[in-house]
Amino acid sequence: MQSSAALPLSRFPVVGTHSLEEARDAVTRVYLAHDLTADHDRVDMTLNAVADHHLTLGYLTYQAAAELTMPPTEDCYHVNLTTAGSTDADRSDGARARTEARRSGAVLNPLQRNTVRWSADAEQLILKIPRSSLESHLGDLVGRSVAEVLDFDFGLDLTHAAGQSLLNSVEFLARELDRPGGLADMPLAREQLEAFVMTQVLHAGRHQFSDVLAAPAEAVRYGRLAPVVAFLEEHADEPLTPQQLARVGCMSVRTLHAAFQQQFGESPMSYLRRVRLDRVRSELVRSDPATVRVTEVAMRWGFFHQSRFAQQYRDRFGELPSATLRH
Repeated sequence: MQSSAALPLSRFPVVGTHSLEEARDAVTRVYLAHDLTADHDRVDMTLNAVADHHLTLGYLTYQAAAELTMPPTEDCYHVNLTTAGSTDADRSDGARARTEARRSGAVLNPLQRNTVRWSADAEQLILKIPRSSLESHLGDLVGRSVAEVLDFDFGLDLTHAAGQSLLNSVEFLARELDRPGGLADMPLAREQLEAFVMTQVLHAGRHQFSDVLAAPAEAVRYGRLAPVVAFLEEHADEPLTPQQLARVGCMSVRTLHAAFQQQFGESPMSYLRRVRLDRVRSELVRSDPATVRVTEVAMRWGFFHQSRFAQQYRDRFGELPSATLRH
């Protein structure tokens, strides 16, 4: 196994232990109550995890052949992405799933009892997503209320495009949370990436809404999009999300994206970034360089990653923001 400093989410250690009891208690605190057994009652377990409003992301390994028996979570989905080794799982309705490193995972249904047997070399990135978060997010995507358990297939294919995108997005989220100055310090960007991860979960896993998600988004006339554009421009200095904009337009997030692509050739967030860049430039042009700092203006308009902001500004206006301020 890699050194502990090189493991995913190493900035967020929960426990490293050889004790079966300590391992059980740590996973219970972060994920759910369960029974845990292991060969010779001994593990070399590492759990790193970080929680936010939308989801919990953790890295877990036992470095021992282990078996977890978990009651129904009732209020959460667990998405197990195996990155090393393998696991074999079954649940109370008789379904079975085998996960293999970077090829397959599993989704634990909130209403089923699950048993998962880990190989000694198994490692997983595990998402815990509250039902309220995932079902509300799905409702935003499809433009209607969702108040039923999503009946995901037990197994999750990580080899097709949607599965690869899910694994890549979760690993990117983990790397950014680990990076000093990364998403852990940028709440708005973190929320947007967590929303993207939830979207990928919904596309990668098969469930009763999969066909609705895959259907083409409805066409929207510009008149229906106008209130969204007006709201976006009026509130460009606020932490807007696609879900919020879709609700303003009384449409699904998919329809919102399709409408912006049709009308403007870009996503709503790309359009918002252009508006914010324009506002930054307007402020810099009329500001006194002796009393105003570029960083302060940029952050006021939602740009918290300064090197990325400078590149985006130069791409749009052909000069660095500091040059605009000096003029």
